[in-house]
Amino acid sequence: MNNQTEYHIPVLLAEATEALRVKPDGIYVDCTFGGGGHSKAILSQLGPKGKLFVFDQDETAKINLPTDKRVEFVGHNFRHIGRMMRFYNVKGIDGILADLGVSSHQFDEGSRGFSIRFDAALDMRMDKRQPQTAATVLQESSEETLHKIFERYGEVTNSKTLAKTIVNYRQSTPLTTTQQFKNAVHHIVKGNPHRYFAQVFQALRIAVNDEFGALEELLTQLPGLLNKEGRVAIITFHSLEDRMVKNFFKSGTFSEAETDEVFGTKPESPFHIITKKPIAPTNEEQRRNPRSRSAKLRIAEKIQ
Repeated sequence: MNNQTEYHIPVLLAEATEALRVKPDGIYVDCTFGGGGHSKAILSQLGPKGKLFVFDQDETAKINLPTDKRVEFVGHNFRHIGRMMRFYNVKGIDGILADLGVSSHQFDEGSRGFSIRFDAALDMRMDKRQPQTAATVLQESSEETLHKIFERYGEVTNSKTLAKTIVNYRQSTPLTTTQQFKNAVHHIVKGNPHRYFAQVFQALRIAVNDEFGALEELLTQLPGLLNKEGRVAIITFHSLEDRMVKNFFKSGTFSEAETDEVFGTKPESPFHIITKKPIAPTNEEQRRNPRSRSAKLRIAEKIQ
């Protein structure tokens, strides 16, 4: 795979791959192909009759595709997994892997607008075919919507003040570049500026790409896609994502499972949870790849 290391360092590589218990003739899906690190590890365990479908909505990821007949590249968001599996006439999947982190390539390519390190257009689209950018979110969202975006997705301390500042500023000056945005709100930054803007940019990125909505759609489709004893391994980087995965694996819903007041029972999950607690990167991995620090891996197995 070309430039895999430069494009993206796979997180929890051994742990996530081992979690799938790859069968040589099985059908597997890597929902977030990126640099292809996880896919390469899966392929190394697949036999000639095995099949790997790889999803990535970012067209630049195609440069990392191996020349391998067992691999099928799907250039769409993983929220479309069910529709695409029907298109390829796949009846059941033996293992699904999703690494929900942003690829290093996207952070390191200044023109994409993901990073606070570069002065670039406020883009942040993982899929350049979609019309909504970070600039349009800032320019067109209501003050209340912006407040919720920064509070929920970025846990920004003064999210309400930030939203109000943006709405006031954009009335006279459009916010189209990273530097324009930083200049517009610099006087209300709380605490460490680097950390503050990292939280703000994270919130914008999640909103632009509807990341939580896509994850919810993926999770709800899992029971109908996996074969019996098929496994799913999901790596999250945000506490809300982790909570969504945890709750869905536990009860098949997105809220904490509550006991029925009359019968004393809880909703039955279609999964057996393999990881009672999420797997975190080792200290050595965090040292080698600081971007892995907040990663959490949860694994579940389809019961029937």
